[in-house]
Amino acid sequence: MEKGKKWLYMILFFIAIIAINIIGNYIFYRFDFTTDKRFTLSSKTKDILAKNTKPITVTVFLDGELPPAFKRLQAAVNDILSDYKAYSNADLKIVFVDPLAGLNQSDQDTVINNLYERGIEATNLSVKTEAGLTQKLVYPMAMIETDNKEFPVKLFQNLDTRGSYEDNINRAIENLEYVFTASLKKVITGKNPRIGFTESNGELNDLQIGDAIRTLSSSYEVGRVDLNTIDKAGLDKLNMMIIAKPVKPFSETEKYKINYFVMNGGRILWSIDQVNAELDSLRQRSGQMATSRNLNLDDMLFMYGARLNYNLIADPANCAEIPVSTGPVGGQSQMQLLPWIYYPILLPDTSQSVVKKLDGIKSEFPGTVDSIGVKGVTKSFILNTSAFNKVYNTPKPFSLQMISEQLDPRAFQGVPQHVGLMMEGHFPSVFAGRPLPAGISVPYTQDLNSKTTKMIVIGDGDVFRNQVSERDHSPFPLGFDRFSQRTYGNKALLLNIVDYFTDDDNLIVLRNKEVKIRLLDKTKIKLEKARWQFINIAVPLLLLIFFAIFQHYYRKYKYAK
Repeated sequence: MEKGKKWLYMILFFIAIIAINIIGNYIFYRFDFTTDKRFTLSSKTKDILAKNTKPITVTVFLDGELPPAFKRLQAAVNDILSDYKAYSNADLKIVFVDPLAGLNQSDQDTVINNLYERGIEATNLSVKTEAGLTQKLVYPMAMIETDNKEFPVKLFQNLDTRGSYEDNINRAIENLEYVFTASLKKVITGKNPRIGFTESNGELNDLQIGDAIRTLSSSYEVGRVDLNTIDKAGLDKLNMMIIAKPVKPFSETEKYKINYFVMNGGRILWSIDQVNAELDSLRQRSGQMATSRNLNLDDMLFMYGARLNYNLIADPANCAEIPVSTGPVGGQSQMQLLPWIYYPILLPDTSQSVVKKLDGIKSEFPGTVDSIGVKGVTKSFILNTSAFNKVYNTPKPFSLQMISEQLDPRAFQGVPQHVGLMMEGHFPSVFAGRPLPAGISVPYTQDLNSKTTKMIVIGDGDVFRNQVSERDHSPFPLGFDRFSQRTYGNKALLLNIVDYFTDDDNLIVLRNKEVKIRLLDKTKIKLEKARWQFINIAVPLLLLIFFAIFQHYYRKYKYAK
């Protein structure tokens, strides 16, 4: 009887195993026991994958011999793409390749150029090892392909090699779902929002925003907008307008067109210098008087809920460096990098998803931004200086000799100054109850309040301007400082804002995911390396010998009776 029960239980056990496997083919579920839910995809991502009907190929260029930190990034990419594949309604193929494996130098150069034309950029890393610094060319990028369309995906945007690679890689891992989901949506839907950089009021030219245009062009339709000639139909085709460092006053006609764009739900990124101060002018002359710049925008911004002040911020605690001649040595002029307190490094407000996990933002002669109460508009500050700052009103004299002045720390104690303001909601019309300006014969709209829209106001006109090579007049990457060889977060800031403005699904909230990496203590590793090697190698062998001896004497004792 007992034997029959044993066989019955065994048969029932095997039936249960078979049933679970059959049910598992029709019902899919994953269990994530991690505290930070790192292996759980958001509902937004699942919805996009479930609605997709097109086969997708994701080629990841992280393969071969990689630094340890990038091995961790590679593993994280493989994990998250495996989840995407599991939830995808259509076939999703994942391929890992090393694009430079087995190639000679000539062939490598050809592959590097071909990949660059497709938007796949290599990163030359200075990796710290026990033997010192070694150079390594890696591709922290992927390519999404579907329906004869391809979209490059940048997996690692924090390229400040002076920082901790572990921290930067960790931030890249936290952003993986955001970058993959946002990219998948763009390539699946095929929608390319239109972005226009204004050019009618002396804004930054094509060379000064060359990298911004090139970077955005891979995902959007990007061009220049002349507010003097564009009509209502042209404005209706735009999704976003970027006004970057105008120097000439805006006419009422131009402001009317901007106001209509806002009323129609268009998004605007304002990058404005209210003060005329330029480092190039200081180099060419013995000094400069920084004066207020009249752009005729104060009333419009005030109505929308922002005020750009006519002042300049100095921040000696957190500022960029500029090259300064320190006098002739050996008959030649010597250049030295020195802190320039009027180039503050702006700190993103980590509570705001649009700037979450960004590096510091380099600014040049920024001014403060205030918030004005407007009904129906919510506001939040996204960029600030450090608390160790001082605000100067205009007019103010400047000269490069100021860089050698001894600063009194007591003069720079205060609170962080606001430089970036984000506004969302229904904005009031600036032209409600006012006559039509010259050149507008028929009203574009009668609306007194806008559709739900967004705008960001930054009190610095140079935050999206790239540096230009003096040798061949080519643009450097946005945010890269050719003097200090440091990369700031300016490009990531632009990409985040554009994504936030053009994506109605608000996928940028996926950046709120935080992955806690429990890293080993490197100091302990060096000090206790030999001990732990002995424990890991010798202890298992000793245990094996002990159990063998124990088994021998136990059997001898048991069967000797």
